[in-house]
Amino acid sequence: MSHVGVPRGTVRKRRSLALLTTGVLTIPVLAGCSSGSEETSRGVPQDIAPAARQAVSDGSTVNWAVDALPATFNAFQADADSATTRITGALLPSLFPMDASGQPKLNPDYLESAKIIEREPKQVVLYKLNQQAVWSDGREIGAPDFVAQWRALRGKDSAFWTARNSGYERIEKIDRGADDLQVRVTFSKPYADWRSLFSPLYPKEITGSPDAFNDGARTTLKNTAGPFVLRSVSKAKGTVTLARNPRWWGDKAKLDTLVFRAVAAGDRTQALADGTVDVADIDASTADRITLARRDRGNNGQPLAHGPGSETTPAAALRSWALAHGSDEEAAEIAQAAREKNRKAVVAYTAEQKALRDFAVRKSLEPAYTQLALNGESGPLADDRVRRAVARALDREELARTVLGPLGLPAKPLGSHLALAGQPGYKDGSGALGDQNTKEAQALLADAGWTRGGAVQPPKDTKAGSEAEKKGAKGDAPGTEEDAEKEAAEGTKDDREAKSEKAENEKKAEQDGEEEKAGKKTEQDGESSTAESSTAEDSTAGGEKADRASEDSAASRDEGLYIVGEDNKPGAHAPAASTGASAVHVLAPARTAAAQSAALLRQAGAVGEDGAVAAQDKQPGGAAGAYAPVGTAAPAPAAAKGQLGKDGKALTLRFVLPSGPGSQSLRSVGDKIAVMLEKIGIGTEIIKVPDESYFKDHVASGAYDLALYSWPATAYPATDGRPIYAKPEPATDGSLLVEQNYTRVGTDHIDQLFDQAAAELDEKAARELMKQADARIWAAAGSIPLFQRPQLVAVDKKLANVGAFGFAAPRYQDIGFKNRQAAGSPADRKK
Repeated sequence: MSHVGVPRGTVRKRRSLALLTTGVLTIPVLAGCSSGSEETSRGVPQDIAPAARQAVSDGSTVNWAVDALPATFNAFQADADSATTRITGALLPSLFPMDASGQPKLNPDYLESAKIIEREPKQVVLYKLNQQAVWSDGREIGAPDFVAQWRALRGKDSAFWTARNSGYERIEKIDRGADDLQVRVTFSKPYADWRSLFSPLYPKEITGSPDAFNDGARTTLKNTAGPFVLRSVSKAKGTVTLARNPRWWGDKAKLDTLVFRAVAAGDRTQALADGTVDVADIDASTADRITLARRDRGNNGQPLAHGPGSETTPAAALRSWALAHGSDEEAAEIAQAAREKNRKAVVAYTAEQKALRDFAVRKSLEPAYTQLALNGESGPLADDRVRRAVARALDREELARTVLGPLGLPAKPLGSHLALAGQPGYKDGSGALGDQNTKEAQALLADAGWTRGGAVQPPKDTKAGSEAEKKGAKGDAPGTEEDAEKEAAEGTKDDREAKSEKAENEKKAEQDGEEEKAGKKTEQDGESSTAESSTAEDSTAGGEKADRASEDSAASRDEGLYIVGEDNKPGAHAPAASTGASAVHVLAPARTAAAQSAALLRQAGAVGEDGAVAAQDKQPGGAAGAYAPVGTAAPAPAAAKGQLGKDGKALTLRFVLPSGPGSQSLRSVGDKIAVMLEKIGIGTEIIKVPDESYFKDHVASGAYDLALYSWPATAYPATDGRPIYAKPEPATDGSLLVEQNYTRVGTDHIDQLFDQAAAELDEKAARELMKQADARIWAAAGSIPLFQRPQLVAVDKKLANVGAFGFAAPRYQDIGFKNRQAAGSPADRKK
């Protein structure tokens, strides 16, 4: 199991850390969480426009967008990625692919049967292969292929550069059965997840030697055994082209060719409109455009009510025309150029929308979940009481609604680390930690020593007998803590009153400023008042507006004293380092959370009730003096705002988030989490970092307190879940081997439950062990599951058996255009 979108090379990282041991946790409710009947859960069904094979035409080509060309075609190497998995799924044998309910299901294209035939003295599994199954060179798939893969992945030969070998190290020997089509696998110790092995299965020509394994399968696969074969790889074009396999013995592939094309997430709307791709994972903004395009199909050529120029008022349009035809030649030239630019943008946008009508958005829930990770290595989160307080402060239902609600998907928080809703064995184990409860979260923090007055620093540079010193002396007397908390509360009240008065003044100033600004615009160039605004300008301006306003929301939580106008606060961008990896301490709104973001900004006084961004927010950080006259000190220190502290240090956590265009939903969730934590006195420092460095330089290395990232679903939690939640082990150099447990939180008991489940051949008993492990993972509060990720796929509406697959693996041989598509259709013209 590997993180979604994270290089497998991050699997093994060694770091010094403080571990949570089993003796630390008190779990009075675990017994109740690990017993009882299995919870009935329903997953969201897949959305692939299913059609019988006879309803799908033969021939044609489908272009499928992937994030990038795969770095390797060897799925067992460290840099294998999602493109590797997608492409090899059409080329290589998978013996037990997942079905629509997330269970492993025997693949009859390769196996007649596979079962445990002996349990004592040792476990023996007998595979009976499909007698027609052959590699593309004509050789039968057989025991030599199983043996070669076992020897390459069992971990005894370091010459093979492998990223994972779970299960293969438990195999003792592999023998030929009664004939060449039977393979006997004997295990040295019981292994419940034996179905996870030999998928994908590589030919012995690749796994038989280190050179072939390490290098031979990186750029090509000469011998395959799927419905397609690898025809070509073009780095220049960014394509991997598959062709129908003439030796395939199963259902014949409907497509002649299947092309996987590298298209960045931000370029997919354009690629769909241009006809470059037929299938693409998309974000909510692209999904919205496709929905609008289909809605506008019958508008009879009328101008679109969205896109460039749609928000221009008649007065603004008239002003723009007047400037373009006025006597001021310079202003007229500028206005005419802007109008022409916007006219072209409207034409381009309209053409794109017309092309997008040919696509449908197919949606489900991705077989992956998003979690809040709490780094227990050091700092406040090394204390399990603080971690549990963070978890109890979260309204997970609200977070799920933020991401899934606008998409029309069930917005229910996930209740398990080890199974998703709809999978066998799923049970909500969050009761081991407890539901959202602000008072109990505050009590946990108080028990850990974090108090309202704890962040106040003692006065400095005071003379003997001064008022400050006298106050300090008074603070040593009994009852001082109550007085300090009372003063902090009063300060908070005063601060709220000051904010209310300031908001009224700012609103008035905004109105005056907008009127003055409008007058200047009319006199000068009038560009902002043109009848049509370009698509790029329109969308970018909206994004920048929300982004900057959200930055101000984050900056409003910045702690400490600052002088307005004399520094870059609030919301100022940190200077970029030469490496480009310098963090920007801001919050950015998600693509699907405009309403939620506006509500948060109104709460912070950054926007008006109508959602308009205040005048001072038109530039990063606002204008000097917009919040207060230049030189005015901030009204209250952190302690007066209700933030907790201890020993003069405020309780502030580093919240690291990716900054890329595909991570808007994570940033929206991060925004809401920060607000929730603020309510119990925990401050957050939001740090946005480039996507390429997010995992390697921050999460995997431990340079964070809070982080959001996802794990994929698995049918084998005992095998795939262990490295994620296992207690890190000491390495020979004195550091600790983290594997994939990036929270640095683990216990011996959790490890024991995983080991017992992996060796338990009774499936029901193994699931009960996994439920117990999940309850203890919840109680440790290192990982808080939030929601299952949405899956949005844009698909040519004439295509069948492709889209949002959910748990299930695609059946590539069934994908194709519906029969009513004729030669010369738009799909054919693209090729």
